[in-house]
Amino acid sequence: MTIEIGNESGIAVDETVLLRLMEHNLAELHVSPEADVAILLVDEGAMEALHVQWMDEPGPTDVLSFPMDELRPGTEDAPTPAGLLGDIVLCPQVAETQAVAAKHSTLDELILLTTHGLLHLLGFDHAEPEEEREMFGLQRELITSFQASERRRPRA
Repeated sequence: MTIEIGNESGIAVDETVLLRLMEHNLAELHVSPEADVAILLVDEGAMEALHVQWMDEPGPTDVLSFPMDELRPGTEDAPTPAGLLGDIVLCPQVAETQAVAAKHSTLDELILLTTHGLLHLLGFDHAEPEEEREMFGLQRELITSFQASERRRPRA
């Protein structure tokens, strides 16, 4: 599995946490170890340009997902086949604003947004109430599971 992370945002982000998060979530969702995904952190100007270009909406947003091979979550017996999941684009500046409003850290917000973006890459959506319940429920489960694994992780 190749997880590429690039930070062009000008904001320092602990990329090792995002890497561990993606490894955790992909394993939990039974995605092939041969699948590839990229995370790009950009500034507000770049995010606004992408938001206008791809969503036809003004202003920067927090996360955009660009699925490639339309892969879906697998099961323990039938993992997702190898392929290109796609790209997740995050805006740490927007995440920081949202984190203040939610009264948690910017890193916690980026964990939420990265997980949300991954679920979009895997075909989840929240346009309809039932879809929203499913997606946000799975999102909470993945984040809770990741946080528990981080607490068990040996500290250097």
